[in-house]
Amino acid sequence: MPAVTEVGAERQPLMGIALKVISVSVFVMMSSLIKSAGMVPSGQIVFFRSFFAIFPIIAMLAWRRELATAFRTTHPVSHIMRGLVGVTAMGLGFFALTRLPLPDAITLNYAQPLIVVVLSAIFMGEVVRIYRWSAVAVGFVGVIIIAWPKLTLLTGDAGLEAAQAVGVIAALCGATGSAVAMLLVRRLVQTEKTATIVLWFSVTATVLSLFTIPFGWADLSREQYLALAGAGVCGGVAQILMTECYRHAELSTIAPFEYTSMLLAIVIGYFAFGDVPTLYTLVGGMIVIGAGLFIIWRERRLGLKRVAARRFVPPAS
Repeated sequence: MPAVTEVGAERQPLMGIALKVISVSVFVMMSSLIKSAGMVPSGQIVFFRSFFAIFPIIAMLAWRRELATAFRTTHPVSHIMRGLVGVTAMGLGFFALTRLPLPDAITLNYAQPLIVVVLSAIFMGEVVRIYRWSAVAVGFVGVIIIAWPKLTLLTGDAGLEAAQAVGVIAALCGATGSAVAMLLVRRLVQTEKTATIVLWFSVTATVLSLFTIPFGWADLSREQYLALAGAGVCGGVAQILMTECYRHAELSTIAPFEYTSMLLAIVIGYFAFGDVPTLYTLVGGMIVIGAGLFIIWRERRLGLKRVAARRFVPPAS
């Protein structure tokens, strides 16, 4: 296997997919810990998530012997922009998480990879073939099926409580912001180290979250402190893995694998919070997983064709 450099890594779609799956699994663990902490203000959650994420990042830097230069960058404005967008999206997502069942909050965030595919094709010039567009469209149908009971808000039905209705809106707005942040990360990985990107984001988010103190932070119990601190550590590890995965494959290839978090959300939601998956969730989940598997199969076939093309030597004329 060819070596992967820190900047300008050789494309390895399967490696990128694997890193993405691991990262979303750790993110689900983080979300579970946040939900277990109860109704904590979003800004306070962002602080714990960002501050404690710094520790695994520092540990990674020390192991790589890069601690002295980790914060050095030639693109501070890009990092700050990514931080502003990311913090806003994070706060909206955490707000939704405290007001919706775990599977629902994670499912509504599935709008994010769909938005990423569209934005990466329009603004970043990535080639998205008809097969991948079709798979993403099918995946979007699955997301709608899963979220349908919550999306009755859009038809004017009174089936949602006020808090859950606001949570749905926050989740969708957060997904849009997160998609924009992912595009900014995609540009940063062309010139910046993974640790630098994650460290700048964690520090920026920590500082920005402190501005929410005047809006009221809660007095936390010992259990809440531990849950939120653990969520921060998980967030730091997952952030490193997520940033790294973009070096190995295009966004439009990786994005649909956000769906793998659904299975973990169903399992954890049931055993930890008593959330029973509905028929909508199960049927929609089968559809989005099928779409993701199709993309893996399609990418592997294209990879084999590219290898065969490089090995082919045309006969001399």
